[in-house]
Amino acid sequence: MDNGQAGANVLVYDIGSTYTKTAAFFLNPRQTELTFLGRGQHPTTLENVMEGAGRARQAVLDQGIAIHEDARYYATCSAAGGLRMVALGFMPRVTAKAAKEVAMTAGARVMEVISWDEPPEYREEVLREIRPDIILLAGGTDGGDQDSPRENADIIIRVKSRAMVIVACNKDAQAAVAARLSEAGISHVRVPNIMPTIHELTIKPAREAIHAQFIKQIVKAKGLDDFQSMLADKTVMPTPGAVLLAGELFARGTHEQEGIGGLLLIDIGGATTDVHSALPELEALKPEERGLVINNEKQFSYRTVEGNLGLRVSATGVPEAVGPPAIIRDLEDQEPPVTPEELAGYTARLEQNPNTVPASPREAAIDRALAASAMVIALRRHAGHLIKDPDPVMGVAAGTPVGRDLRKVDRVLAVGGIFLHTDPPQRRKILDKAFADPGISLLPRSPGFAFDEQYVLFAMGALSAHYPEAVFSYLKKHISFSEKGT
Repeated sequence: MDNGQAGANVLVYDIGSTYTKTAAFFLNPRQTELTFLGRGQHPTTLENVMEGAGRARQAVLDQGIAIHEDARYYATCSAAGGLRMVALGFMPRVTAKAAKEVAMTAGARVMEVISWDEPPEYREEVLREIRPDIILLAGGTDGGDQDSPRENADIIIRVKSRAMVIVACNKDAQAAVAARLSEAGISHVRVPNIMPTIHELTIKPAREAIHAQFIKQIVKAKGLDDFQSMLADKTVMPTPGAVLLAGELFARGTHEQEGIGGLLLIDIGGATTDVHSALPELEALKPEERGLVINNEKQFSYRTVEGNLGLRVSATGVPEAVGPPAIIRDLEDQEPPVTPEELAGYTARLEQNPNTVPASPREAAIDRALAASAMVIALRRHAGHLIKDPDPVMGVAAGTPVGRDLRKVDRVLAVGGIFLHTDPPQRRKILDKAFADPGISLLPRSPGFAFDEQYVLFAMGALSAHYPEAVFSYLKKHISFSEKGT
């Protein structure tokens, strides 16, 4: 009996703001190999998510794919729009920055990062205005500052915040902070200090706490309690976090299989453009080589999110960021020429109708030009750069690299519907344009490109903690990079 006849025994849902997708797999008995059988999708039914998920599952069945009665189900979700998070820390270039990195790698929407040098009145005003779903309370290395987390806890209490507070500060201050929050009836959870020493960043416990809060939010807001109960691990993972985990596993490898090494992953969606990079060689650095870990160039895994650069919900943000002429230059082969007015009208229509599908080759070309421009901006904000002008005071010479250095990364993986629905030559042109002129940015110089052909990277992330060997084998087999610079 072949795998197709055996049917699907693993299904992974991704509940998006627009569509709910289902990816069906056969996992062999030794749990070492995954076979992709098919995928189905249906418009997300926010009034009853189970209905949309059921129809996406039916779309798999309609392809003639049987589903085992004892199949295991997993899920990711981006329909809730991401957690609105505020990170509170001590020093702006130390624990406050570290708090932001933890939040970003967990898939949260970081609305503000506030350090202790801001006046208490300002910190209070930010919390009142943003009304975050979650507050990451950092501050002080272990044995260090205790005043900032205690004062910030008092501010949280004063504004009567309804956010879940993740207490991730100096371990010596945590008991007092937790006691104050408990007395005030503020929901909170304690995790190990995200920055126990100046050279060390502890991400995983805080990331897991953020994921747990994500589940609570979408269950409450979207009525997903019945959906969650059918999942094998009872966990709904934020989609960006799942994509990041898949990238990390692909780069690092497993106990049995060696990873592919440095990886740059670009995920263009309707609302955001996310850039992830995983550099396994950085994990071997000694503390004295690492320096201040909050400088993102020294972290194994790093993620940035451009919330105003998307191809549908935030389409107008792309020409606002790069200027209409930059996009129109990519459309010089269109007849008649695309005008700024036409571009503005089209992007406005995309925002008003996110389900819009290009109705002509001309509109498809505009979509590709928007994607290339969004990537250019997002990549340059993610990567470091070379200093242009010397700074004698700081002792920095012209040409000194600053920030995350990706020049030696030779693999770039592109994810998103724009690549799934664009023919290979045209999608390759999108990436060629994005990497054509790195300028002073520390971007890969001549990388090989690959695409998430089956649009299942979210599923790989959701399954990575349960079947790492099978997931890695699948990625290695099905994601093929072009030769460097070709």
